[in-house]
Amino acid sequence: MQRAGKLICALGIYSAFSAYLFYPHIEEFRVADYLLIVNPIIGATGCFILSRRWTTGFAASLFAGAVYGFGPLALSLGRFHPTAGSIAAAIPWLFLPAVFAPYGKTRWTRIPFAALPFAAIFCFFVLANAIGLYPLPTQLKIQADELYSLLAPAALVNKADVSVGFYHVPVASLIIGAAMVFKAKRYSMMVVFAAGLGLCFCPVIFGVSAVMWLTVPTVCCSVLIGEGTDGLIHAGYNDRKWLLANAVVLLSAGAAILIMGTKSTYVIAGLGAEYTRQFIEAARMYILGAIAMVAIFFLAKGKTRLLWIRLGILCSALAVDIFLGARYIVDSIL
Repeated sequence: MQRAGKLICALGIYSAFSAYLFYPHIEEFRVADYLLIVNPIIGATGCFILSRRWTTGFAASLFAGAVYGFGPLALSLGRFHPTAGSIAAAIPWLFLPAVFAPYGKTRWTRIPFAALPFAAIFCFFVLANAIGLYPLPTQLKIQADELYSLLAPAALVNKADVSVGFYHVPVASLIIGAAMVFKAKRYSMMVVFAAGLGLCFCPVIFGVSAVMWLTVPTVCCSVLIGEGTDGLIHAGYNDRKWLLANAVVLLSAGAAILIMGTKSTYVIAGLGAEYTRQFIEAARMYILGAIAMVAIFFLAKGKTRLLWIRLGILCSALAVDIFLGARYIVDSIL
């Protein structure tokens, strides 16, 4: 019953947030466009359930779902066709059989189950193309010269065809989550991540847009963000170097963004002022994340648990970042 209550609570939060994001644009919606409201809720809820396999706290799973369902990639797919976001929303759910399959003699079933998301993407595009539905341009790819948008996916949503990466503060959780995966030698997740990432840079296969394969590594990283958030909340005295390293990484990213912002006036003719403003906002989010890391560092250094204070510090920074980033992306694509 407690698990059901947490799921219902998460579903309510995701639903309220989605309604808030899309309500200002609802008068312009066609019937199919209402999927834009539903897709983030479905994707976030699926990732919430998926992350429960490795996280202990409700907040960690809540943000794992939020960074996927309301992340730059999932939201920016809505600029093409609502059904593109629908298949992206289904990916976390399709991983559930592999993740929660029973151990023992039937453990081998996890291998074919792990292929379900890949098969679903392939079948969706084959069937869609057969009926004349083209949810994403076939030749749409992640260009090498667009990878710098990983630093500020929300700020560059209007420049790149598809926004990739995550918001700014969750990067700290992603680093910790990735370290935990390597430490635990969780090779299965690494293989799935590598397969999805490799396919998105491959030539088009049977009309499947290469960008859609990116949803697979994005799900993996979202789960790692949830796991890393748990790790940051429970960081101890021996984890001080990780907390400081995270702060340095976030400050470095913020500095890089500021440099990009000062040059955007000359790079992007006519839109320099707007891009500069967005770069500055992105830098502020990185600085906010660094401040949160330093605060948790001093708590860990003093061997002070105070989990509620840590939870409040980290969750406040994550919530502000996701709230502002998702708001800007939705307003930009609609």
